[in-house]
Amino acid sequence: MTPGSWYALPQSPQLYKQLLMVAGYDKYFQIARCLRDEDLRADRQPEFTQLDVEMAFVEMDDVFRVVEGLTAAIFQTCIGVTIPLPLPRLAYADVMLKYGSDKPDLRYGLEIVDIGDIAAETEFSVFRDTLANGGRVRALNASGAGKFTRKQIDELPEVVKRYGGKGCAWTRVEAEKFTGGSEKFLTPPIQARLRERLGAKAGDLLLFVADKEDIVCQALGALRQHVAGLLGLVTNEFKIAWVTDFPSFIWDDEEKRWAANHHPFTAPQDEYLDILRNATEDDLRNPNGPLAPVKAKAYDLVINGYECAGGSIRIHNPEVQAHVFRVLGMTPEQGRERFGFLLDALKYGAPPHGGIALGLDRWTMMLAGTSNIRDVIAFPKNQKARDLMTGAPAPVDRKQLKELGL
Repeated sequence: MTPGSWYALPQSPQLYKQLLMVAGYDKYFQIARCLRDEDLRADRQPEFTQLDVEMAFVEMDDVFRVVEGLTAAIFQTCIGVTIPLPLPRLAYADVMLKYGSDKPDLRYGLEIVDIGDIAAETEFSVFRDTLANGGRVRALNASGAGKFTRKQIDELPEVVKRYGGKGCAWTRVEAEKFTGGSEKFLTPPIQARLRERLGAKAGDLLLFVADKEDIVCQALGALRQHVAGLLGLVTNEFKIAWVTDFPSFIWDDEEKRWAANHHPFTAPQDEYLDILRNATEDDLRNPNGPLAPVKAKAYDLVINGYECAGGSIRIHNPEVQAHVFRVLGMTPEQGRERFGFLLDALKYGAPPHGGIALGLDRWTMMLAGTSNIRDVIAFPKNQKARDLMTGAPAPVDRKQLKELGL
């Protein structure tokens, strides 16, 4: 024991995989038991099993080809479903706009549409004030939902509020005009433009959310899923796609600095390397500066609204890794103290390498046709991460803490 020092439990063997690539291994896979310290949901447990893969001298297409072959084999062998290949590739910005989520359920339409230019010409103060403050106004045409009862419609703003929104505006579409809800703020010319933009027809229900972009995405994404359930649009088919072109960095409002969107070892796309090299101190503190559009060589495999695999091409150049550490607020001394072993290894000449990890529990859940991961795990934890069988976590006495140096 070393009192005062600690082990860290990683969520994946990320750095170890990279060091193996540097050491000359060209392929690696591991079925690893991992831990996560994140909020729990129906598709997530604090412990999980993942298939971890790393390969040397690969680009994204190589990883896709391997995983697509594996995916097709799993579906065919386990449930007799043929998956057409190659799988579609969707850009992050497009799925966030159209579906409000980076793991969209593609089994139904209900695409989200930006209507900021139209909303700016209305007399609806909520729309106009939001746009004036740099927010977004987007809409969802719930086709056929004009038949919803008033009780069902009143439940929709509550869905939005669970994701930080203030609520949602709505109006029914009839043959000649809009009725109910926000209709009084929408003049006939505005209604005509909304009909065209949203493909609206009699019997539809238009839903509007106005707020900051992240809230609009999350709220309308959740609303889209909720409405699909009410309309019976969720089928038993499987829709699978890659999501690519993720942002390399996200702005941390609390810390007032950039954070890694995936992890600090994900390679930025080549066309953005000069931005990293030339970033000024002001750029490091500017959420709207040149670092905002930097995209990563990262990718997720999405199946029916679940992220079933995720990975990236890694940074193999120590200079680029140092630039990324700087963007994330690490001084050269801090970078060396925390990751000196990696920086030293990269200097010996690391091959281009990348990988991906598949969550086996989530795959089992999906293939078994259930929406709760606890259904396919023996002795699962509950939503408070408690083991109801053993009563863990449980308190310990001071003698035990002393023995552990705590």
